[in-house]
Amino acid sequence: MSRGHRSQIKRERNEKNRETRPFAKLSYARISVQKACFVLDAIRGKDVNQALAILSYSPRYASSVIEKLLKSAIANAENNNGLSAENLYIEECYATQGPIMKRIQPRAQGRAYRIEKRMCHINIVLNER
Repeated sequence: MSRGHRSQIKRERNEKNRETRPFAKLSYARISVQKACFVLDAIRGKDVNQALAILSYSPRYASSVIEKLLKSAIANAENNNGLSAENLYIEECYATQGPIMKRIQPRAQGRAYRIEKRMCHINIVLNER
């Protein structure tokens, strides 16, 4: 009646539902979500070579971080999935809110202002045309 141990059943179920598209994820990037999304919107839906060109000439700090992440996703596609880099395009790219570091800035007359240093998690999913 039983098909195996509970962990073995879960492992088989997770293998069946595993994502087959190549992707890369960066956790705890020291960029706010809004600033990362501005760059991600510029490359969404583009092919990989065009996206790399856009990122290399963008003056924003987030573009250098996302360029490194995109190169990682391309390497994952070539090595793990055996896909060609010429046929790849960015199917999904999004940033989600991470934890916030809360710091204190001393101000006049004994007051203290809070500074929130925001983080985000950036995901890039590629696919083949």
